[in-house]
Amino acid sequence: MKIPSVAKRVFKGTIFNVYQWEQELYDGSFATFEALKRPSTIQIIPTVGNKILLSYEEQPGKPLRHSFLGGRQEEGEEPLATAKRELHEEAGMVSDDWELIKTFEFDGKLDWTTYLFVARNCVKDAQPHLDPGEKIEVQSYSFDAFLDVVSSETFWGKRLSDWLFRLKEDPQKLADFKKTLLASGTT
Repeated sequence: MKIPSVAKRVFKGTIFNVYQWEQELYDGSFATFEALKRPSTIQIIPTVGNKILLSYEEQPGKPLRHSFLGGRQEEGEEPLATAKRELHEEAGMVSDDWELIKTFEFDGKLDWTTYLFVARNCVKDAQPHLDPGEKIEVQSYSFDAFLDVVSSETFWGKRLSDWLFRLKEDPQKLADFKKTLLASGTT
């Protein structure tokens, strides 16, 4: 949901801001509508050769689980710049081969975009520099094992895993996705 330009911010939080606006209803009366806005997030699927990397991470108050690498976009930062920064911070890796493969808009009363990038042929050039609230182990998977992990109930990132799960139902779309990730299409 995109918040209308007439909306006023009524609360500024650390991550979430609350906006309200008057909305005309079908009978001509008005009601106060409300929505949340948060910074966009970036998710990255890094590859090294024919292997796909995932984060196995823990954050305070959350269980240990698999997820994509990535994080919150900073104000004024472009999505690709965020992706490059997050890959370097969380994995100590860089890539010269990036592609935006999907953008997700949240449904409902939340203005939130998630950008999914693939970073091919990643190279480690530094040690990770994790936030104090992160414990991350980068793990490597074949394409088929990657699909199994992302499709599991414990994977963090349901919008993304739901999308990948639907890809598994169409062999051609799945083959195209594999080619997008690995460029050579081999496992």
